[in-house]
Amino acid sequence: MNYKLVKNIIDLVQQFEIETNKIQGRDLEKEDFIAWIVKSNTVLSVQEPQWEGKEQGRSAESVISTLLVQLNRYAKLYSKSAIADSDFSTQEEFIYLINLRAFGGMTKMQLIQRNVHEKPYGIQIINRLLAQGWIEQVDSLVDKRSKIIFITEAGNLTLESQMAKIRQATSVVSGNLSTSEKMELIQLLNKLVNFHQTIYEQNLDTTELLEVAYHNHLMNSN
Repeated sequence: MNYKLVKNIIDLVQQFEIETNKIQGRDLEKEDFIAWIVKSNTVLSVQEPQWEGKEQGRSAESVISTLLVQLNRYAKLYSKSAIADSDFSTQEEFIYLINLRAFGGMTKMQLIQRNVHEKPYGIQIINRLLAQGWIEQVDSLVDKRSKIIFITEAGNLTLESQMAKIRQATSVVSGNLSTSEKMELIQLLNKLVNFHQTIYEQNLDTTELLEVAYHNHLMNSN
């Protein structure tokens, strides 16, 4: 008998029990062990990529931050091209309209926060849309001090006239990723956005934002 193999298997089972303990209050089954083995092999098979400056100590976090900024800039270039021959001045204008068409009427602040803009900048965009007649505002039935913004028929028509090019721009942004890669990226980006959304909703002052985000959120999540 290959006792070394048996010992390795016993060690593996022990590690499995330590890492998983109990699953939802029930005893562990053979299927749980198999799933754990598959997951472990998947994690181990992920190879660490190379990146510029890695040998000089550049961190993975630095690379991620830079790549996200670059992707945002590329996306803006394609969006700018998509509205080049239209009545839109900026990509934010059609993004605001898309949000109103997709999610219905909302307050100014809800629309601004959905697009992660600062209030003064968001108000400028809303005022331009009002001036164009692409949105309208009515008194809120819940809070008379608030206005609810809706997309108008003119806004819908203007948006629809550019949707073919806008869809082309969004397709180009996802580039040459396969369907499975797109699904995986969506999961990762959703996780990242949810992390930052929690911080954003606190409406922190700029002077304390980084400190709170780093110490209260990032460190506690590790």
